[in-house]
Amino acid sequence: MDAVTLPDYPIEVAFPDLRPYAAGNGGIPYVYTYDSGVPGPHVMVNALTHGNEVCGAIVVADLLGLGIRPRRGRLTLAFANVEAYRRFDPANPDAARFVDQDLNRVWTAPILDDAARDSSELRRARQLRPVLDTVDLLLDLHSMHERCAPLSVCGPLDKGIALARRLGMPAWIVSDEGHPEGRRMRDYAGFGDPDSAKNALLVECGQHWETAAVDVARAVTARFLMLHGIVEADDLPAAWRQGAPAPTRVVRVTEPVVASSMDFRFAGNYTGLETFQDAGSVIGWRGGEAVRTPYPDCVLVMPSLRQLRPGVTVVRLGRLLD
Repeated sequence: MDAVTLPDYPIEVAFPDLRPYAAGNGGIPYVYTYDSGVPGPHVMVNALTHGNEVCGAIVVADLLGLGIRPRRGRLTLAFANVEAYRRFDPANPDAARFVDQDLNRVWTAPILDDAARDSSELRRARQLRPVLDTVDLLLDLHSMHERCAPLSVCGPLDKGIALARRLGMPAWIVSDEGHPEGRRMRDYAGFGDPDSAKNALLVECGQHWETAAVDVARAVTARFLMLHGIVEADDLPAAWRQGAPAPTRVVRVTEPVVASSMDFRFAGNYTGLETFQDAGSVIGWRGGEAVRTPYPDCVLVMPSLRQLRPGVTVVRLGRLLD
């Protein structure tokens, strides 16, 4: 059983200086909310849930620099984990994902309300929570450890799949329950309630530092804002408005593969969306035991060992719905 070498991806993009945005405009650092005065939804575009996922930060900084204002409803533009972002080191780029804990695993009331719990990420989540409580539609911009086709993560509910289909890009849609470690921002409160009109998408735009991820983030943001009437096409640069996307494909995640120790290896250099025709195909080893696909045409969703530790999901397994 040979160890799989993790590729070193080049850093192709410049990291924006976020210091000019530190004050915010409503008392929350790095958060800006604009009200059109016209009835409409409150839409939020969020960046830097993870500190090394720079494409969203570039897009939010672009929107602020362009002076974008909503035509109707409200628009919130946010940089989430700036503390982790500040720690980015090209020599160890994966270390800036978070400071103390994953900001995208804390979004439940018992955790947020527990005064005995403290971390850099919990303090930031508690700052962001009052804004999120008023948001109707959230676009959370992310990127991936490995170079993979972009995908939209829509949660387990039909309303999430429907929103991803209406958006129309990326072409790959992943419907899932989240992670055993904790709840994501996109599943927080009404976003994860089937009876609520609130909705959210988490979009994985590409590999963390590739130029193409920024292009995807801009195109997805433009479509999301136009879909909900927040802006019109001419409000945004023409380069942001890409043509019609390919037909969507939905993958329903059935189960996570969670590392029980540091002894986990994949059977190949997987980067995501690999599909195994036969049930029982070996995809890796956990503690020396083979990990096999549980059904035919099993899809690997975001495999990565870059954050390997006990309890971390290293890949999720999914069925193609269409």
